[in-house]
Amino acid sequence: MRLSPDLVPEDVVFVLRRLRTAGKQAFIAGGAVRDVVRAALGEEAGTPQDFDVATDALPEEVQRLFPRTAPTGIAHGTITVLSGTHHVEVTTFRGEGPYLDGRRPSSVTFLGEIEGDLARRDFTVNAIAWDPLSDDLRDPFGGVGDLEHRRLRAVGDPLARFREDGLRPLRAVRFAATLRLALDRPTEKAIPQALDVFGKVAWERIRDELLKLLVRGKPASRGLRLLRRTGILARVAPELLEGVGFQQNAFHAWDVFRHTSLAVDYAPAEPIVRLAALLHDVGKPRAAEPPGPKGDHTFYRHEFIGEEMAREILLRWKLPHRDVERVALLVREHNWYYRDEWNDATVRRTIARIGPAELPTLWKLRRADLRARGRLVDEGLQNQTRLEARFEAELQRASALKISDLAIGGRDVMNALSVPPGPVVGQVLAKLLERVLDEPDLNTRERLLGLVPEAARGLSTANPQA
Repeated sequence: MRLSPDLVPEDVVFVLRRLRTAGKQAFIAGGAVRDVVRAALGEEAGTPQDFDVATDALPEEVQRLFPRTAPTGIAHGTITVLSGTHHVEVTTFRGEGPYLDGRRPSSVTFLGEIEGDLARRDFTVNAIAWDPLSDDLRDPFGGVGDLEHRRLRAVGDPLARFREDGLRPLRAVRFAATLRLALDRPTEKAIPQALDVFGKVAWERIRDELLKLLVRGKPASRGLRLLRRTGILARVAPELLEGVGFQQNAFHAWDVFRHTSLAVDYAPAEPIVRLAALLHDVGKPRAAEPPGPKGDHTFYRHEFIGEEMAREILLRWKLPHRDVERVALLVREHNWYYRDEWNDATVRRTIARIGPAELPTLWKLRRADLRARGRLVDEGLQNQTRLEARFEAELQRASALKISDLAIGGRDVMNALSVPPGPVVGQVLAKLLERVLDEPDLNTRERLLGLVPEAARGLSTANPQA
């Protein structure tokens, strides 16, 4: 097996060469080497990213060798070198003391050899170092062989590795799913035993790993199964376990959990869509009516229950508020059924409720949901195709679908009613939009100004002369 030096950016080669010229050892280590090896094995590994350099040069020596640096982790031996367009992390070979907080070592000792540095890494596939200048490959823990056998194995004692950093159990599942590797038995067996340390990990770090699993999983559903099997899912989203074994109805071949997992696979690899697919039916078990004679369940209003549950889960994961609300909207709107006999006003009101900008994302979710049913899929997709065509036609035709589309604005309302800024202005504009959704021809300045007094009737304008 020959690794391709062409995969290494020239900016990174410059850093390696400068260190070597100064009489120092210099290797690429970690995920980039793993992906270069995968490419050499014929896998579709994509372009390797994050080329980190390991060296025996001390941090202050690295700072002297390169004119543009940043002490991003100098206490742990890491200096970021600004080389061309790349920010290259250069870390001194190091050994680590005990991990007392489940995240960071209590002490760091600088070493003279790469093998000691590789011994502190999490998994054998990440404990490979390579010098592309001399084609010197160091693999003391058999990571290349594990990649050849499609196996994920911890370096040394799995439980010890997992208890050092509580995020590692989740990283094991993420790597298994995204790299298509099987967890070796001792490594998987150690995960449930380390969940107490996992419980100390910040939700922001957990969120980032979960998003990588959902978006990059091949397939993501395998990652979800591993999360369930190892007990991690019960820690991060126990609500999803309520769907395990929960049978549905004549429209579905699978229980709620399997349907959900398949919907994630069918959804485009975009974070918002996949999060919505993961949570779109989370409310079903709690909304379920008692089963009928054939064991079928109905799930009235499960989308509204799911909307609130999705918010709770995503806020727990520390997602940005805007993303939380986008996913909650998609969960709420995924389930309505379109009928060809809908009138144009109903279509416009539906578009206005969802928002034109969110429709493409909603269509992606609905198509994934339909494909994951396992029954009556073609009929559902045909309905969705007609829906999309009808909505697109109305989008092209509609004159106003949101308040900002109206031919008048807040200042016009204030002038017409002689009122100051306040809630009543928005309430009047909302009523005018309702009228325009029913009758698009009303959206002219003259006609809307004529409707302002009627729209304000019954509202408190705070104007004693009104």
